[in-house]
Amino acid sequence: MYGVSGTGSVVGEEWGVRAARSRALGVLRVRGRALGLAILPAAVAVVLYAGGVTGHFTGSGWDVARWVVTVLALLVALAATAVALVVARARPAATPTVELSETAAPDLYRLVRDLADRLDVPAPAAIALTPDCDSWLEDRTHRAHRARRTTGAGDGDGAPVLVIGSPFLWWMRVGELRAVLAPVVAGTGPAAHPDIAAARRFVRGLDAAVAVPRAPGLDPLRRLGAHGVGQVARVLLRACRGHAAEMERGVAVAGSERAQAVDYGVRIVAQEQVGLAYAGWDRLLTRVALPAWRMGRWPSRLDAGVVSALTELSRRDRLADGFSSRLGERPACDLLEEPGAVDEATSLLAARLFHGGPAEAGPDWSPVDWSRYPEEVVDRKWRTDAARLHQVLDGLGAAGSPSGSPSAADAPTLTRVIAHLSTAPAATLKAPTAPSSPTTTPVAVRSDSTDLTNSAGPADTTDPAAALGATDTTDTLDVHDIGDTGDIGDIHDVDHDLDLDLDLDIDDEMDPVNPAAEALAGALSALLAREEAAREARVAAATARTTEASARSGRQDDRSGAAVAVSGPDGPLPLFPLQPPRSGRDLLADHVTAMVCCAAVDTAEATPGLDWLDGPALLVGGERASDLGPRVLALVEDGDPEPLRVWLARTGVRPEKPVRLV
Repeated sequence: MYGVSGTGSVVGEEWGVRAARSRALGVLRVRGRALGLAILPAAVAVVLYAGGVTGHFTGSGWDVARWVVTVLALLVALAATAVALVVARARPAATPTVELSETAAPDLYRLVRDLADRLDVPAPAAIALTPDCDSWLEDRTHRAHRARRTTGAGDGDGAPVLVIGSPFLWWMRVGELRAVLAPVVAGTGPAAHPDIAAARRFVRGLDAAVAVPRAPGLDPLRRLGAHGVGQVARVLLRACRGHAAEMERGVAVAGSERAQAVDYGVRIVAQEQVGLAYAGWDRLLTRVALPAWRMGRWPSRLDAGVVSALTELSRRDRLADGFSSRLGERPACDLLEEPGAVDEATSLLAARLFHGGPAEAGPDWSPVDWSRYPEEVVDRKWRTDAARLHQVLDGLGAAGSPSGSPSAADAPTLTRVIAHLSTAPAATLKAPTAPSSPTTTPVAVRSDSTDLTNSAGPADTTDPAAALGATDTTDTLDVHDIGDTGDIGDIHDVDHDLDLDLDLDIDDEMDPVNPAAEALAGALSALLAREEAAREARVAAATARTTEASARSGRQDDRSGAAVAVSGPDGPLPLFPLQPPRSGRDLLADHVTAMVCCAAVDTAEATPGLDWLDGPALLVGGERASDLGPRVLALVEDGDPEPLRVWLARTGVRPEKPVRLV
């Protein structure tokens, strides 16, 4: 027993291993019970035949029973054999990773092997990188996985593969990475136990069998049989789910206790870096990488970008103060022979996982360097959005020109957008000033949470009551009438009326504050949906062509001779979408902001820029224009153009000038 870490650690490790082995036996008992249930009819048939031979079970009734049980035993045996074959041959799911051969990262392999020696556990069979802030051991002993493994990757075929989050290599120092990987590598010890290994193989086989009915290329008969096998696998998975979860928990406890002997103090500090790296990586993907992916470009140095993002975060946030001072130490990416090539491979894999991009670069899917990001991504994104906005305006007939003839109002100017969005609220803003009752104040109750993105089109804005959302006289309340009644009991009636009005507003979905904005947002959403569907169709077609060409040439995906290889599923849809679909109001605000930025770049001293934490940014006089967003929202949501016009006048932007579109 490993006893360097002290008595307490030895006791904790023994408890973890024993608990894991006990739960593994529970999983294997489920397998044994299923096997016993499968051979039970055959055992009954043997007993019946033995009784007939010995003269105990004679007669026509026993003969019929023997034939019925024999047929049942054969059917059950055939079904059990089919289930066993599918479970044994089904390919378990594997995490999409960038595999590293020992020639691509000799120092990293040396560090992991030294760590395994200090922990007295088997070394991992290989090392792979994933574009995520996590690390774990993954069993890839299945023959389909061994065929894709790079050569020179480890000592034993039965050892799991060490998967490391690529942001850790660029942000963490060598000592911090070793401390973080210690409890993960320590898990190879319990993983080598025969009972635990057998239980894991059984669970993985069941999980793979559940997915077999969804495999392409199955004829109707085979798919029907696969559905039956999948149902049996689901039942077995439910039976052993609790044991499997507790088994993995015991393995984690054992590894954590064993790893306390290696850099325990450094690990406490390194855990802070794990949380910081996760925050910076998430911000970089959602704010910086996602706009580029939507433009058909993928940043080729995401891991290097996370260092810039976290350095900027440490500069802004006092809680992260001092973390950037570590940058003088040796980074863990120095353990790689070609960090740039590895960073590019993980960046492409991140685009595939989080956005659904193609597996290879192409004319519509090309890499972009950080130095070219403002020009090739930010500026292009703004002008594409501005062109889309004016395309929708043309479709809605915003200019109102007769017979569709071009006029000055049809030019792609910011004035056109402002005039369209502020036309409808003009009556709304003047309606309260009507000389109906100068001493009364109408109070309208409406729900701000009402979804306005499904509006079919602009409402009639000539009626001030409709613009204010007052469908009838019961929707407004004269607060001075309360004081004139002099009856306290009337207050309860007022409260009751307010509750009724609130329910009416929520149920009936009152008219939007800015109907023109809602109509424009709906048209934008429809156009973007069509563009996204076309993009996914192109990606699916490109993937199909690549797969067909590979099948014709007989080329397999074995990358044993490559320094860096990518494994994992391909497909037109992202496995882990970063953001849910945006609402029409958000889309409209983004497009109006893009139009403002284009006008600022073309007519004022403004340039596109990159903010490592917030993504595309407009730089006015070298400083980021952080006060533009609320002014655009005032125009989009309330139809109030004055805040935006004040900003345009202050920055020197000329909204009447046409902008350059894509």
